[in-house]
Amino acid sequence: MKKNKKLIRQQLEITLQKFRPLLDIQMPPKGWIRAVRDALGMNGRQLANRLNVTRQRAAQIEKDELGGSATIKTMRRVAESLDCVFVYTLVQRQSLEHTLHEQARRVAKKQLTRASHTMMLEMQELSDSDKVQALNDLVNELIETPPSTLWDKNDKS
Repeated sequence: MKKNKKLIRQQLEITLQKFRPLLDIQMPPKGWIRAVRDALGMNGRQLANRLNVTRQRAAQIEKDELGGSATIKTMRRVAESLDCVFVYTLVQRQSLEHTLHEQARRVAKKQLTRASHTMMLEMQELSDSDKVQALNDLVNELIETPPSTLWDKNDKS
């Protein structure tokens, strides 16, 4: 099962890589709907007619896009009326593997800090090199067999 999850992550990573150049693209100041509409020479009334809504509703949709409250369904409908395709995706800032590794590292550090404190009280503290090795081993273990609590806000594992 763990190889299956890694393979799924790798395949998704390949797909998401195609979208990474989009991270640098900024939304036009008046929004995508208005930018495309203006580029096509279409006024608000004409967009409203194409959407089969009132002019006020078309204006509200443009405002909703700017405010981030436009629904995916609405954006698809508007895109279609403008002969566009609405594209929705999540684009990782870092690779999925990097994100997973960083989370596993945070969890491992918490776990080792608790264990290290107990060992210190029992006079069995690890050397610095042993601590680094233990951290790396635990990170790898958490990645290979992630506990259900790996992404919990206040990890208890």
